[in-house]
Amino acid sequence: MKKVGLLPRLMLAILLGIIIGSVSLKVGNYAIPRIFITFSELFGAFLGFIIPCIIIAFVAPGIAELGKESGKLLALTAAIAYISTVIAGTVSYFVGMAILPKILKAGEVTKKSGVDIKPYFSLNIDPVMGVMTALVMAFMLGVGMSKIKGKTLLQSAKDFQDIISLVIKNILIPFVPVYIIGIFIKLTISGDIFRTLKAFSSVYIILFLLQIAYLFAQYSMAWLISRKKPFKSIKNMIPAYFTALGTQSSAATIPVTLQSARKNGISEDISDFVIPLCATIHLAGDTITLVLASMGVMIMNGVMPTFSTMFPFILMLGVTMVAAPGIPGGGVMASLGLLKDMLMFNPAQQGLMIALHAAQDSFGTATNVTGDGAIAIIVDTIAKRSEAKEVNLELQEA
Repeated sequence: MKKVGLLPRLMLAILLGIIIGSVSLKVGNYAIPRIFITFSELFGAFLGFIIPCIIIAFVAPGIAELGKESGKLLALTAAIAYISTVIAGTVSYFVGMAILPKILKAGEVTKKSGVDIKPYFSLNIDPVMGVMTALVMAFMLGVGMSKIKGKTLLQSAKDFQDIISLVIKNILIPFVPVYIIGIFIKLTISGDIFRTLKAFSSVYIILFLLQIAYLFAQYSMAWLISRKKPFKSIKNMIPAYFTALGTQSSAATIPVTLQSARKNGISEDISDFVIPLCATIHLAGDTITLVLASMGVMIMNGVMPTFSTMFPFILMLGVTMVAAPGIPGGGVMASLGLLKDMLMFNPAQQGLMIALHAAQDSFGTATNVTGDGAIAIIVDTIAKRSEAKEVNLELQEA
């Protein structure tokens, strides 16, 4: 029997949460909802504990491995990928501010019309360190490991990464649907659920259109540099786009992305370097989703997202996304710490973000990998021009 994917399980969890919440609200008995809500509270506490561990486990070895690749191409590719991610998030913010306040009712979620159910009990599980501390630690370790060229600490970091991967695979991912059930039971009983679902149906439309528009913008930029026709380039990348829709994984799509990129005339050496690297560090599609969805959640909770609040969040997303490919549903998992510390999201709002992100994860991943092809075109063009200049200089000297 084929294993059921995370998205269908999350969709089923949302449906069950709404059904259990509606039935309990109708009969006036909240014993079963309190069981799920108690689990969600405990799971949320554990999630808060594990977030700094996730950041250190994936960001530190990721930076260390990047550091092993020397040369200008690494710096160039990483810079373009980071700038692309930040631009995607910034554009999302301005598009969101132009549209979301008009279609979302500010403070809608804060208007309680139902019953507020409390858990049977709760536990306080303090994280070992804060999210920003974990990020600084990950950077320090990552850069340090790449410089000292030692194997002992790097291997230990990879072992720690394997442990956290097991926790994610065997605890977080299997129990996230149960966590979502508790959250949606609470949303249903409190009277928030239908307002939330109605509002985010509009957000998804904006999100998908923006992802497609951003792909055209990336290939238009590639055209300005390389003169490769954007529509033809995008057409050659369509197999990678649809493969990513099915796999929901940038890493799993790499073979198809490589094949598609080479159809755009990218040299084998450049494509073999840029595509796997960008699959790790370039997640513009996820960034668009996280920025728009988080803005929607904030507006519906009566908080108007300002540029001074969102831009630092976007800048940090570009960094924490290094951790995302190592985690199933990685974009939102890697960003949970930022949502909590920078946007002040509570556990229920973080759980809602997990569900919202999962519902479009395929399209976000497809946007990521298709955009990788545009970066490969840019890097290939710059590399060829640089090589041609070096050849000309050698001829002149000769």
